[in-house]
Amino acid sequence: MEPRVKIRFLILVLVQALHSTEEYIGKLWEVSAPAEYLSGLISSDIETGFLVINVGLFVFGIFCWLFIVRTNHRFAPFFIWFWIVLEIVNGLGHLLWSFYEKNYIPGLWTAPFLLIAAVYLRYTYKKTVKLWNTEK
Repeated sequence: MEPRVKIRFLILVLVQALHSTEEYIGKLWEVSAPAEYLSGLISSDIETGFLVINVGLFVFGIFCWLFIVRTNHRFAPFFIWFWIVLEIVNGLGHLLWSFYEKNYIPGLWTAPFLLIAAVYLRYTYKKTVKLWNTEK
């Protein structure tokens, strides 16, 4: 796997960390029923549950980068596509929800960067896979 794919994957994870920070500062769990529900599954204190989920997501992303993507593990394609889809849905979801509400929803300011990073990784990964496959 090309180094630029690995770097762009890491960038996507770091942008997600910024996105999670914006969501936390904006108290997303107070305006999003799914965020409140998922956070409540982790802790009776919704704020703590939200924090645990988002820190866990960041740790999982770094784990994926360190031990799967960076090392060219055989499961790397699965995890790369998982993160691409997750972050495209996440980024689009915030943008569409804010547009629908005609209001700021926590996570809106970083959502475009999340979407761009995910699409850019998708483009780079598909391009490198295509090039790699033609060399066989």
